[in-house]
Amino acid sequence: MGMVKKAVELAEMNGWFLTRQFENEANADYHSRTTAREIIRDFAGQRLDYWVTGFGTGGTLKGVARVLKKERPETKVVVCEPADAPMLTNGAAQERHADGTPAKANASWKPHPMQGWSPDFVPKLTGDAVDMKVIHQVLTVSGPEAMKCSKDLAQKEGIFVGITAGGTFAAALKVAKDAPKGTAILCMLPDTGERYLSTPLFADVPVDMTEEELAIMRSTPSCQLAPKAA
Repeated sequence: MGMVKKAVELAEMNGWFLTRQFENEANADYHSRTTAREIIRDFAGQRLDYWVTGFGTGGTLKGVARVLKKERPETKVVVCEPADAPMLTNGAAQERHADGTPAKANASWKPHPMQGWSPDFVPKLTGDAVDMKVIHQVLTVSGPEAMKCSKDLAQKEGIFVGITAGGTFAAALKVAKDAPKGTAILCMLPDTGERYLSTPLFADVPVDMTEEELAIMRSTPSCQLAPKAA
């Protein structure tokens, strides 16, 4: 909640526009008009058994899930959250002010490595999705699981994403493990890995090139050192 309070203070002090992304209906509305329409279009005439997503502000979740419920009711919405902050899984009540902003941190939240997924409260937009009963299942993902999947996506699939996207993919793999053959699963990977270079995701990547990397660099003529002049 500290980041929200700081944003409010800065907006009031400087006369800035505060988006209120955790409560602003425009957030969810835009995903209903864009993200959801893309999904409906791309899966027209095809199976779509599961849509797996995390929740940050709740805008993507609420905006897409309500469209799927209306136009693709057979699609099950699976939401994932950190194992160390199972706010939806535990069902701990979120205290709110009249405008939907959080009144205090959620009792089920603990620190975790998944930035933005989620803050120490259940956003109003996420709470709306819960109340609308558009969520079919909630899965928890540990930090190590999320980081492993993020690295696997980069190394094996060439998809460079952050920790939260890795967490969502880990949840999608759990769904796939128990799903029958032929099941169609859509997994949201909304961010990019560049945002996470200073996080534990890259903690095991040394600053300097390794001997293996140096050997690759020196393996072609253009990168070999020229002899010193006499």
